[in-house]
Amino acid sequence: MASISKLSIRGVRSFSPNDEEQVIGFCFPLTIIVGGGISKVGVHVILFDTQHQLHLCLSANGCGKTTIIESLKYAVTGSLPPGNKSGQSFVHDPKAVGQSNVKASIKLRFNNRGNNSMVVIRSMELTQKKTTMTFKQLDGILRTVDPTTGQRVSLSHKCSELDRQIPNLMGVSKPILEHVVFCHQEDSSWPLQEGAVLKKRFDDIFDSTKYAKALEAIKASRKDYASQVKDLKAELEGLKSHKHAANGFRNDLEKCQDEISGVDDQINECVEIISEEDATIAEKRKILFDIQAFEAKLDDKSFELSREDAVLAKQKELLGEDVMVDKTADELKEMLRQLDDEQGYQSARALQEKELQIQRIGRNLEVIRSAANDLNSRKGKLEAAKEAHVE
Repeated sequence: MASISKLSIRGVRSFSPNDEEQVIGFCFPLTIIVGGGISKVGVHVILFDTQHQLHLCLSANGCGKTTIIESLKYAVTGSLPPGNKSGQSFVHDPKAVGQSNVKASIKLRFNNRGNNSMVVIRSMELTQKKTTMTFKQLDGILRTVDPTTGQRVSLSHKCSELDRQIPNLMGVSKPILEHVVFCHQEDSSWPLQEGAVLKKRFDDIFDSTKYAKALEAIKASRKDYASQVKDLKAELEGLKSHKHAANGFRNDLEKCQDEISGVDDQINECVEIISEEDATIAEKRKILFDIQAFEAKLDDKSFELSREDAVLAKQKELLGEDVMVDKTADELKEMLRQLDDEQGYQSARALQEKELQIQRIGRNLEVIRSAANDLNSRKGKLEAAKEAHVE
């Protein structure tokens, strides 16, 4: 818990800037500063909790009790007392010491919420000109001890930075320090002010503005999330319909794949059959080539036979003319006998053999032509089946 240890004042209100610093120590848990007299009593209460002690400070009015409270408030929050003409009346009057420039300083030793000792130093300057006075706040200093090395560390800060850091270090919000703990006696009646001012003061003390902003942020977030939920539900319905359609498409795809697999199997079977038929066709084509070669050879033989028949007929014709003109019957008989014995017999025999060969060739040709017609018919059927499978 945070606590205040000592306060040093110089050049503030009635504290002279030329004298030594005036130091006051605070005891715990309660220090009460009370003004003198029965009818003229000023009371200021400061609460800090470390030890079970109670200290009461009594003094007459005008001795500096309010200045102590104002100095504490300024050291902690950076707020000037009310009605001081922008800080001009808060600093010691330069005319009282016969100087044109007066510097004031306030030093406060305190323990932060981590119970680490720290010192804050705030400085001010008041300059007297011919007709006006100028008040200026100087940069403050925050002094602490490095816990690792034990050395003193001093950091210079702007006044606005100190105004934010000191309340955070003490763990108490600035409105509570300003309006409750170090409340000025002129502002001590703020709970009796009008409703709007009182509400604003309580909002500052209880930090309800952040709470209201948080509620507004929560409402806005809730509205956004509700809108997102609505959109996501609509999207979910669309995705469900897409999923249902996708399942149907997937089933159709599986069926098509099964059908394609069956068609592929049929195509493979047909390809095998076509390969076999191609081999058969190649064999039949070879046979057909042999038949064509045989037919060509047969034509050659038929031509030779016709030629021999013509020669034989010519010889018979010549032989008949010679016999009828020059020879007698006995001579012709003798010649015929001789012809039969020699050439006639051979020619007749050769002719008979040629006729027999022609008959055999004719029979074989009919058989081969019938086989060729069957093969051509089967070839046409196989080619038609092949084209049907390919399509």
